Amino acid sequence: MKNATSGKPDKKILETFDNSYPGRDYTIVHICPEFTSVCPKTGQPDYGTLTFEYIPDEKCVELKSLKFYLQRFRNEGVFYENLTNRILDDLVSVLKPRFMRVTAEFTPRGGINSVITAEYRCKNWEGSNECSCHCH
Repeated sequence: MKNATSGKPDKKILETFDNSYPGRDYTIVHICPEFTSVCPKTGQPDYGTLTFEYIPDEKCVELKSLKFYLQRFRNEGVFYENLTNRILDDLVSVLKPRFMRVTAEFTPRGGINSVITAEYRCKNWEGSNECSCHCH
């Protein structure tokens, strides 16, 4: 029997709910400090913190579904750069936010610490691309 976290990462897992304040720009920040995936070259586990910052439009992401989606990367062999952009693309396609930034900060491996940041900005949105949080 499959559980909610088994299988390949799939954006179909992501659930949304209606934004109660679609007329206002405000920032949502979710931090996942226990993210794991697998190095596609060595098969060794990679550990990192993912930070999601977004200004919603009509939809917000439901957190339990985000957790299950991210847990499916646990056995996925993927490079940091591909991972960060794939997650951004999946979230943007489901949420259609005004702005979104995904930052993936991985623990050091071989003395090198990697931080990957990918952003999306809706073409029709006139707001600032600076989120109000002070994460960076």
